[in-house]
Amino acid sequence: MEAYKRWVRRNRDYVRQLSSLASGMTWLLPERFAASEIGPEAVSSILGMVTTVNEHIIETTPTSVHTSSAETSFLPLSLCLTLLRDLETLIEVVAEQLYGEDKKWNLIALTEAAKVCVRLAAFRTTGYKMLLQGGETENLEHSDDLSPQGNMGHLREPIQNQGLGVNHPQGLNSWNLEGRAMSALSSFGQNARMVSEPTWLRRVQQQQAILEPPAKIIRNPSLSTFLSEKGIRGGLFVTGETMFVLRPLIYVLLVRKYGTQSWFPWFISVAVDLIGNSMLSATTMSQDSRKDQHFQFSKSEKDELKRRKLLWVLYLMRDPFFSKYTRRRLESTQKTVEPVPVVGFFAEKLIELLIGAQTRYTYMSGS
Repeated sequence: MEAYKRWVRRNRDYVRQLSSLASGMTWLLPERFAASEIGPEAVSSILGMVTTVNEHIIETTPTSVHTSSAETSFLPLSLCLTLLRDLETLIEVVAEQLYGEDKKWNLIALTEAAKVCVRLAAFRTTGYKMLLQGGETENLEHSDDLSPQGNMGHLREPIQNQGLGVNHPQGLNSWNLEGRAMSALSSFGQNARMVSEPTWLRRVQQQQAILEPPAKIIRNPSLSTFLSEKGIRGGLFVTGETMFVLRPLIYVLLVRKYGTQSWFPWFISVAVDLIGNSMLSATTMSQDSRKDQHFQFSKSEKDELKRRKLLWVLYLMRDPFFSKYTRRRLESTQKTVEPVPVVGFFAEKLIELLIGAQTRYTYMSGS
């Protein structure tokens, strides 16, 4: 395995180009959207999982001589989610062939439940940060809640507390005679200690400080600590993010009960998305409480909110909206452009691809 990792890292450009070419070729496999064909989807899923593992190996390449060569043995949650995404379409195809159209939703629900558990675990272990790409991308940006004045005050504190006069029971002032005398004695003691240390010892200490920087331990806050620090807006953020995580599972369970042609799952899913996004947007609104003034989204988190809104377009491709409105519009467009050379041919293939992809939940789930 280590030899394979070294080969992937040395040939990263070649590996990425080969993965892109192989992924593109899977769309040309015959009978890709036939319900009885598991082979093409299995090939696509396996290639996707191999590509995901290769990207993880490339991204975890040590970049510093001080980086430990020992890698973590556990599987990152983000990688687990990506592997589940690569595997879920194959699970749907196999379930449809073995159990039929109606009962395939049982395995799809189990897959979505597994993704919910992993995402909630990732949400907790990251200190309740926004899940980027549904948790497939690690959110490594740290919000800086400290103001410049607070940092300067913290830096000035050791300077003001230098000398023995500050800790003197009588609180000696450094500008009077006694304070200046005590400060001089303190400075003399510090200088004498530095002089008494051998030069080679100081040099070794400096080299150790450079080569072995102090480890910065970052402890993620618990849910109660996070809510107490962020206040009401923190509660809105946690609720909105949880609704985003639970939305696909809620939709699948309702489809499993009411069927794909029922409007009830469609409208409930839309409502969950709208309410959850409104809660996330409300966290950035101005508040009078000082406790809520530091809750701000990073650039990557703002981009994630835009991505989630773009996913709402997929509601046009979900039944019953698709069968009643979108499909009719696509077929009407196809008949209109069919006489046009070249354009009609590509439009026919594109519409055929969209109609075929719409039959798979995993392609239109947006989860």
